[in-house]
Amino acid sequence: MFSIQACTLPSSALLRAYQVNGAFADCYTTVVAGTVTHQQFVAAFYSSVVFKVERCILKWAVRRPSTDAQAKQLAAGLIDEFAAWRVEQRAENQLLLSDFRGRTRSWLMVMPITVGASQGTRLYFGSAVVPAKGRGVGAPSLGRVFHALLGFHKIYSMVLLRAAKGRLTLF
Repeated sequence: MFSIQACTLPSSALLRAYQVNGAFADCYTTVVAGTVTHQQFVAAFYSSVVFKVERCILKWAVRRPSTDAQAKQLAAGLIDEFAAWRVEQRAENQLLLSDFRGRTRSWLMVMPITVGASQGTRLYFGSAVVPAKGRGVGAPSLGRVFHALLGFHKIYSMVLLRAAKGRLTLF
């Protein structure tokens, strides 16, 4: 996991708009050797063993099943809904998804890099949590549950990115 690092959101990140508007937003990054397309990264991320566990939970908890074939279709831009997520925005090298309740966002981005004489790809994964509108008077809040689970979320984000990286280095 040491190859996964927290970083600031790149200025071109689709997720940045949420951070600017007061949502919690994070970003993790890692580098893989060679050229990895955005389509390959998205497919690897959503079909990793770790994310399959989340998909199983979503299937039973909110009745939103999904398959590896659908992960590949999402990556190819052929579908806009996947498990509990819907595409909010796409760019050539980025994908921003919103959960079906509109409270969280998931974001993936690739960026080609050169390290010495070698080509590589920087992978990014980030999330945003949009504050809930308060009932009555008061500022929107992320809530107690968010704060209680933040440590787990950070570790889980690194595990997810590491799992995707592992799938990409197998090919």
